[in-house]
Amino acid sequence: MKTYFYSELSAASLSNLCLRKSINFEKILLLTREMQKSIQNRGDDALKEYTKRFDKVEIDSFLVSAAEFEVAQMRVSDDFKQSIAIAAQNIRTFHESQISSEKKIETSSGVICWRENRAIQTVGLYVPGGTAPLFSTLLMSAIPAQAAGCSNIIICTPPQKDGTVTPEILWTANFLGLKSVYKIGGAQAIFALAEGTEEIPKVDKIFGPGNQYVTAAKMVASEKTVIDMPAGPSEVLVIATEETNVSFAAADLLSQAEHGVDSEVVLVTNSQKIAENILVEVSKQIQKLPRKNIVQEVLANSFVLITKTLEEAFDFSNLYAPEHLILGFSDYAKWVRKIQNAGSVFCGPLSCESFGDYASGTNHILPTSGFARSFSGVSTESFLKKITFQEITKKGCKNLGPIVEKLAEKEMLQAHKNAVSLRLNSDK
Repeated sequence: MKTYFYSELSAASLSNLCLRKSINFEKILLLTREMQKSIQNRGDDALKEYTKRFDKVEIDSFLVSAAEFEVAQMRVSDDFKQSIAIAAQNIRTFHESQISSEKKIETSSGVICWRENRAIQTVGLYVPGGTAPLFSTLLMSAIPAQAAGCSNIIICTPPQKDGTVTPEILWTANFLGLKSVYKIGGAQAIFALAEGTEEIPKVDKIFGPGNQYVTAAKMVASEKTVIDMPAGPSEVLVIATEETNVSFAAADLLSQAEHGVDSEVVLVTNSQKIAENILVEVSKQIQKLPRKNIVQEVLANSFVLITKTLEEAFDFSNLYAPEHLILGFSDYAKWVRKIQNAGSVFCGPLSCESFGDYASGTNHILPTSGFARSFSGVSTESFLKKITFQEITKKGCKNLGPIVEKLAEKEMLQAHKNAVSLRLNSDK
């Protein structure tokens, strides 16, 4: 990890540090647009060719069969089942608490307005496989969808080399009562959900993180189909002080680095000594990791930033807009209001990101690549629409009608005025 000093960097240099260097979206977008056209024209045949090309497996039918579900039930341990049950309960508790109703508002005498929730009917959930099959992502997307009341939940996840889906993902889907699971991954899965094919249903909104190709595909697909956010390669920014536990901070950086070679980890601290100690600890812990090669590549593209004050550390964090922000010190509370841009924040020495990834209850599908400046993470509300209603009583028509007549007349929309005038002059 290269080290920079905040005081030595210009505003432009600080902005450059915030660029996610591993992503060349211009080139990737061109490739994904070609894929989109192929899938539009050739449907499942194109999907099968892409699956053979990228996943090295031939698929006859994308839909997971009942027999495959049965096999998966026997291949996971009781400990896994119990852990999923507890994690699912925490996630469900947190996300069900987000459903709220709004009271009717009388904006003026006789004019009543209100909003009501309606679930998006058909949603597509992308669950990454690849180097690490993320059954936890299934929990994070399916449970909010169920809490919202979505009637059709379609799951796409990459096949393994033998053409099956990892048993942990299938068991989790079955545990949640979901059977519409399709063996398709990568950018091609996103376009299958967005376009619809002979076998895979078209959805109204697409959810789920993925690599840079999946992110690019979602961005292209969003021209026609709504997406949750551009959730791409994972990242973390750790803010450390002299109080920070060096081992904890090192572990936090490494846990994020093992996601994949396009991940990015950042350490920001107002203590050069702490930074040096954390890097020494990183070099120790990395030796014990099975995904050591991936982690080393990520660290080579990541950096440390030394600031003079915590104020500067939070200024940079807001500029960087991290997916995950870890505050590795106990007096975090006075700094919370300073945070403007972050996907999810982990407060205090014991709050490592792993809790949020799996079981604390918050969602781990979060905006990356700086999109936390304008996007929120997935929530129950992500699966809901808000429909507005209004009722104009006789009194409301009398009070507000003349105002609307004048405004419509000024915009030279006579039919709009007439719609009001007829009601004002009616005896009903």
